[in-house]
Amino acid sequence: MRLFKKDYSTYTDEDLMRSFIEGDKVAFEHIYARYESFMVNFFYRKLWSDRIKAEDFTHDLFTKIIDKPDAFDLSRNFKTWLFSVANNMCKNEYKKQEVRKNTGYDVPEGVQAKDETILPDMAVDKSNFAAQLKVELDKLNEKHREVFMMRHFEGLSLNEIADALEINAGTVKSRLHHATKALAEKLAVFRKTMI
Repeated sequence: MRLFKKDYSTYTDEDLMRSFIEGDKVAFEHIYARYESFMVNFFYRKLWSDRIKAEDFTHDLFTKIIDKPDAFDLSRNFKTWLFSVANNMCKNEYKKQEVRKNTGYDVPEGVQAKDETILPDMAVDKSNFAAQLKVELDKLNEKHREVFMMRHFEGLSLNEIADALEINAGTVKSRLHHATKALAEKLAVFRKTMI
């Protein structure tokens, strides 16, 4: 009798979770490999740019999945569900720290702020833009910043954001429009220099 090795790379996230719920531990390893670094970066941006806290929260998130894999409803989109759980973990942490109003995001790791002033000449480069983007993101209302980051840094669709935040898609569109408009106005000086 010839045994065939499973090609987990062809499995959807939902198929992997179904297999894991049915006892296939290798399926979980593939879910973890797909999302571990993604979630570390998500928590890093949501939890005050604290790399250790981000890694701890990622570990806790996957531990929750191991402990209660059937908490995932197989009729849902796994990625959306994962972000929803992660987002709720962050909300609980904000409450615990009693600094929810002061929470902020950071731009992706590796982008360092050099100067918080905008120089309106043709020599402005991408790193100056990234630095100023960080400054302006931090000034946004938390709800507007959150949807902007999930859309443009996490790559989630409007419906995925709506599901993760448990709000309707119209609210997501409105918040995203407000955030984009505010950032476009504040960063208008870069429009000509970045072309």
